[in-house]
Order: sequence, then structure tokens, then C-alpha cells
Amino acid sequence: MDKGLLIVNTGDGKGKTTAALGQAFRAIGHRKKVCVIQFIKGSRTYGELLAVEKYKDLIDIFVTGNGFTWQSDDVTTLACAKKGWELAKQKLNSQEYFMVILDELTYLMSYGLIDLDVILDNIKQRRPDLHVVVTGRYAPSKLIEAADLVTEMHEVKHPFRMGVMAQEGIEF
Repeated sequence: MDKGLLIVNTGDGKGKTTAALGQAFRAIGHRKKVCVIQFIKGSRTYGELLAVEKYKDLIDIFVTGNGFTWQSDDVTTLACAKKGWELAKQKLNSQEYFMVILDELTYLMSYGLIDLDVILDNIKQRRPDLHVVVTGRYAPSKLIEAADLVTEMHEVKHPFRMGVMAQEGIEF
């Protein structure tokens, strides 16, 4: 049975986006087309954007954010969230993709930028075989209930706590 799954990667630990991109590369390996929409990431050049150049016929990545939320004003963040969500709705209704990854979408829900019920309704109304992966901290209980697969990453130890800053190839 081919059933489009709703997969959620959440928690306070590192690796939510990385796991979603691993899922994308698994799909690409089977020549299936993937769409990634990144809602928070913005101005920095991320390694994943560089890595997919070889596979640009099978993966579309859209960076719709303006950087991490503490680096932006509310008006700009809201405008970016709305723009990103409009794009997400288009991609969820497209016949083009095997999988749509909504990276850091949980922040739009938890900060009230886009109504949770609106998001869930759009995800539920997708075509039956489309896989959707949602990442980010603070996944609401309604999203978890609606999901087919939920993984929660927990931080046990992180180098930042020892004064080690984000490193190219590890965090971005």
C-alpha cells in the first residue's frame, strides 16, 4: 500500500533538519522528486544548498525565511512566514513531488504566525500518496496526533555548552 505519510521530527536536540534531508536523499536515490521549504533559515549559505546542486533535477529547495527569529523583527518574520506558507500550499497541491519537507514549520505554529488548524487542514487535504515531513521544536499536540511517524530528538550534550560555536559542515 502506498500511503503518503506525515512525518514529524521535533524536540530540543540537534538533527531534525538533517534527518529530513536524509529522507530526501533516500527518495532522490530512487529518482523521486522532493521539495524542501525552509521557513526560518535565511541569509546564510547552508551546506545542504551547496550539496544538492548535483541533484537539481530531483530536488527543489526554497529558503523563505529571513534568518533565525531572534535576528528579525516581527513584521518581516510574519511577511516571510506568510510568503513561505503560500508556497507550501502550492507545493502540497502539486502533482510534481513524491515528498514535501516543511523545515522548521513548527515555529510558524508555535509563534502563531500561521494558524495551526489551517496548516493541518492543508496537510490533510494533500493527495493520498504525498509524503510530508515537518521539522522543528515545539511540535503542537494536534500535529503529533495527526502524524503517522514522530521522532523526538533530545539534547544530551552539545559543544555549544562548552563554548564551541556553530561550525561549517556541522551546523550549517
